[in-house]
Amino acid sequence: MPEGDTVWLTAQRLDAALAGRPLVRAELRVPQLATVELVGRQVVEVAARGKHLMARLEGGLTLHSHLRMDGSWHLYAPGEQWRGGAEHQVRAVLGNEARTAVGYRLPVLELLPTAEESQVVGHLGPDLLGPGWDAAAALDRLAGAPERPVGEALLDQRNLAGIGNVYVAELCFLRGVTPWTPFGEVTAPDKLVALAKRLLEANKSRPGHVTTGDTRRGRTHWVYGRANRPCLRCGTPVRVGEHGPAEQRRVAYWCPRCQRGPVPTR
Repeated sequence: MPEGDTVWLTAQRLDAALAGRPLVRAELRVPQLATVELVGRQVVEVAARGKHLMARLEGGLTLHSHLRMDGSWHLYAPGEQWRGGAEHQVRAVLGNEARTAVGYRLPVLELLPTAEESQVVGHLGPDLLGPGWDAAAALDRLAGAPERPVGEALLDQRNLAGIGNVYVAELCFLRGVTPWTPFGEVTAPDKLVALAKRLLEANKSRPGHVTTGDTRRGRTHWVYGRANRPCLRCGTPVRVGEHGPAEQRRVAYWCPRCQRGPVPTR
C-alpha cells in the first residue's frame, strides 16, 4: 500500500494538471457511477488526506479514491499512449484540454458532497502531511493503548494518517525497537512521532522513500526489503517476520543487534 508521501505527491501532480480547468472528458467506470455526468465542471482542487485522494469539483462534489495495494493515477498529454495498465483496469478518466488523468485498478471510487467528506475520512488521526498536523494529538492517540505493538499502532490510520509498512520498519529501526514492542515501552515516543513527520516531509516531493540519506540503489533503507542481507549500520543479517492483526498481516524487517524488544518465536 502506498505511503502517505506517495499519495501526497500524487495529489500535488493531479492538482497541478487539473485544478482551475473545466473537464472536457469524465468517465467513471464503476457500475454505481457509470451514468454520472461531470463534463463541464471545473476541478477546484485535488488534495490528500492521509492515504485518501479527494478531487473536489465545482458544484460541491468530491470524487474520493483510495489506491490501497494496486491502484494508481497517471497523467497523459493529448494523444499520448496510456501505459498504466490494460484498458479493462481503467476505473476513472478526468481530462481537460491539456492533460488527462487516468485512474487504474482503484478499489475505492465514490462521489459524495464535499460537505460530507468526513463520512469517509473523519475517522483518521492527524495527517502527517496535512496543514492541521497536530503531533500532541497523534501522540495521545498512540498512547491510549500502551500495550499495543508499536508497529501495529503506527499503521493504524486512526492514530496518525500517512504511515505505511516501509516507514514502520524504518522508524522502529531508527528508534532501536522491534515492531512488536508495546508502545508504552518505547523510549521518548514524542521523538518517534517527530521522526515520522521528518521522514515523510523529506520524501514527499520525490518518488521512493529514502530513510538512510543515501539514494544509491540498495542503500535507501536500513532494514526494509533487506531480509537476510546485512544491516547497513552493523552488518548483522536482517531478519524477516510478520506483524499486525491476523486479518492485516504485514511483513516485518528488523536487525537483531540494533533493535531491542519482542520478536516472533518462529
